[in-house]
Amino acid sequence: MNSSLKSLTLETTPPRDTRSFSDPAAAVDYLEELYFEACSFLTEKFSRVAAGAEPEARYRAFYPEIRVATTSYAAMDSRLSFGHVAKPGEYSTTITRPDLFRNYLKQQISQILRNHGVQVQVGVSETPMPVHFAVANDENITVPQEGAMTYPLRDIFDVPDLTTTHDDIVNGLGYTHEDGSGALAPFTAQRIDYSLARLSHYTATDAVHFQNHVLFTNYQFYVSEFEAYARTQLADPKSGYTSFVSTGNIEITSADEEIPPTTKTPQMPTYHLKRADGSGITLVNIGVGPSNAKTATDHIAVLRPHAWIMVGHCAGLRNSQRLGDFVLAHAYLREDHVLDDDLPVWVPIPALAEIQTSLEDAVAQVTELEGYELKRIMRTGTVATIDNRNWELRDQSGPVQRLSQSRAIALDMESATIAANGFRFRVPYGTLLCVSDKPLHGELKLPGMASDFYKSQVSRHLLIGIRSMELLREMPIERIHSRKLRSFEETAFL
Repeated sequence: MNSSLKSLTLETTPPRDTRSFSDPAAAVDYLEELYFEACSFLTEKFSRVAAGAEPEARYRAFYPEIRVATTSYAAMDSRLSFGHVAKPGEYSTTITRPDLFRNYLKQQISQILRNHGVQVQVGVSETPMPVHFAVANDENITVPQEGAMTYPLRDIFDVPDLTTTHDDIVNGLGYTHEDGSGALAPFTAQRIDYSLARLSHYTATDAVHFQNHVLFTNYQFYVSEFEAYARTQLADPKSGYTSFVSTGNIEITSADEEIPPTTKTPQMPTYHLKRADGSGITLVNIGVGPSNAKTATDHIAVLRPHAWIMVGHCAGLRNSQRLGDFVLAHAYLREDHVLDDDLPVWVPIPALAEIQTSLEDAVAQVTELEGYELKRIMRTGTVATIDNRNWELRDQSGPVQRLSQSRAIALDMESATIAANGFRFRVPYGTLLCVSDKPLHGELKLPGMASDFYKSQVSRHLLIGIRSMELLREMPIERIHSRKLRSFEETAFL
């Protein structure tokens, strides 16, 4: 280490007052002011030393924070699943990207003000902001790898620290911050910044484009269908949709605009049909496997979507099913294993009435079948999710017996992971699958086996997912966020 760096003094942003607010918009305005002051300070200092200037100090800036203190067990509306703290005390959360989360923050602060009748405190926290996250909004700046500069980066700036970037709040009970305050929100600023960076890497689109309603798929065909649907909506001035974003942040606002082919396909290609208020639809092609499903949901969860739904292909397990039939998951058999440490398999994953109803109604509307007739093409029941794509090649006695005992009607590699992580992160979830093969009955997924019925069902499948999201969009957020997702001691913020 350069000996001259050891004696550097610490330089930070100028002191700022902690202010009290009873106006949510004004509180978020001050959060933005503090946040961008910290980012600007670190960006300016980093740009200077990256250009070759000798560091004159060790530079540090801090995330802004929100604090709430209450001394009363206020009487809450028992129908609400969020917007109130469990008991008297002091609660806090660090904040990042208040510009991106403006609507969310205003909504959550409004609930606190309404339910507890106390003001919120906004000020500077004691949590350092890593320089990587501070400069992330400036596309002209890239933080080099450690060792690429003439001095260790961490000697001059704070860098991401995975020991403090964790999911202890959502995974645990009775979590408190180091200063003794309770958790006000499910994620800290560092955890959110970490996921925002990962999202950009995996999806090749910026977090600002993500919408409140997220569809996951494991089949590339749905991407083409989604783009075609998006173009029909952009051609209709009454649709409410404003633009369509493809990978690489390519955004079009009219139906006839061309999207240039991408030169590099990301791991999880993502597309966004946007509305001005963020209530549009995002489609993520997560590919195959529970690891991808966990990765995608781990990071999208910090955006606090209103709902996410899996619309993918599956193996039908019943002889009465046909290729192209739909499966509406009411329960999950979890043999994916990727969440065993965070959410043990003995934790039940309940079906959420609001999501289930929207999916069933969407199937009925798109297929024009109702009631008993709907059973001809859709079955409800348990979906099994496994981590071995070639499970059929194993000794059948074990897997088949477990599938039969669970009463499973379909099997895939993603749905239970997405539902379980939705339960874990308090994001409403659901699953509607399309049967693409029947391995237990001699109908393997092979070329040329698709019938006209199967082809027509696949083309309608995505439309059903989209329609279910549009039905959910019409519901107040207080109804969508089920109390089933809340534990004994919950954060006030969703």
